[in-house]
Amino acid sequence: MNDLTQPEHYLPLTEASYFILLSLAHEPAHGYGILKSVWNLSEGRITLSAGTLYGALKRLLEDGWIERLESGESAGGRERKFYRLTGLGGSILNAETRRLQALVRAAARLPGALTA
Repeated sequence: MNDLTQPEHYLPLTEASYFILLSLAHEPAHGYGILKSVWNLSEGRITLSAGTLYGALKRLLEDGWIERLESGESAGGRERKFYRLTGLGGSILNAETRRLQALVRAAARLPGALTA
C-alpha cells in the first residue's frame, strides 16, 4: 500500500534528514543552530556543509515536514530563518526512530551480533 498519509511511506530516511528532523524535535532552530545540533547529536559523525543543509531544508519545506517561522535578526543585523517540525515531520521522525530501534532489537537477539 502506498498511502502518503502514513509516515512509514517515507522511510527509511537518510542520516542527514533524520538528524535534521531530530535537531528540530524540541524547539525551532535557525540554520547554524541546526548544523551544530546535527554535529552534536551524531557525535561528530555528520558534518553538514551549508549547501547540503539548505538544500535539505528546501526539500523538507517542500515536502511539508518542516515549516519556516517568522525570521529573527541575528547579532550582526542579518535576518535568520527559523524552522520547526510540522505534525507530518514529527510523525515521520517518530516512525523512523521506531524502525531503527527495531533493527537494533533484532541484532541484539543474535548472540555475538553486537560487540563493544
